[in-house]
Amino acid sequence: MPSPPDCRSVGPQCRSLPVTLQVARLENGDPASGDHEATWLLGHTQRIQFGDLQQEGPALFVAATLNIPCRHATISGAIVTCRAHGLTGVVPDAQTAPEPRWKGPGEAMLVSGGELAAVRVDEAAPKPSSLPVFQANPCETAGCRTADNRVGAACCRDLQLTILCAAHDVLFESLVRARKPPLLCKVEREGPAALGVEVISACGYLNERNVCSLHGLTRQDGRTAKPDLCFDWPEDDAYYHPGCAFNPTNSAKSLSLNNLQTSSTRSTTRVVVT
Repeated sequence: MPSPPDCRSVGPQCRSLPVTLQVARLENGDPASGDHEATWLLGHTQRIQFGDLQQEGPALFVAATLNIPCRHATISGAIVTCRAHGLTGVVPDAQTAPEPRWKGPGEAMLVSGGELAAVRVDEAAPKPSSLPVFQANPCETAGCRTADNRVGAACCRDLQLTILCAAHDVLFESLVRARKPPLLCKVEREGPAALGVEVISACGYLNERNVCSLHGLTRQDGRTAKPDLCFDWPEDDAYYHPGCAFNPTNSAKSLSLNNLQTSSTRSTTRVVVT
């Protein structure tokens, strides 16, 4: 276990942590080239509050708050006790309800041109992709699970993030590493300016059946409403959640899915057909 942060008093850091996240690398500096990846990331609203997207050079970033408490904090209402340093104080809960990702019927909050906006979406004929669309969605009954052992839609509930954090910012890095696992875990330094982490924060586009409500919808410009990285990805670095219906080694119940793969990159956990 990492050493506790060198905190001198209890405070907001006991309940949550403000961060800056890398969202996407842009093609030729075009903000729209990051729309799909940004829509995907900003969809995960269960435990993350997002600010405005900002472009800096060839990359897109967003300020965010991770609503994940410190592992050393015992929280009872507004009273917070730090077990690491023996500190106690009043820290009101500033967390707000997750921002809805549907504005109204046929209007979803998607990233368009580098900004989160209400976008009109409509049903359209499915377009060819690297994965087939099944009449019976195997994800609806799959026994996949996240690291907190919640079953269902695991690849829509956890994600991998890149947090900007300079190597010399020892206190901030210790605050990141002190978040409560498994809600935030697998912290790795990716270079002198960034940390890679895994976070459990469900996507706001999931419907009551635990499947993506954007599936089969298109934007007015013809692009899919559902982020393309949710159904089209490279075929290397295969990664499967426990119980994933697309894992050919699970059981005979994998049906004819043996040739399908899922993969993971640091900025995304790829999502199968929903």
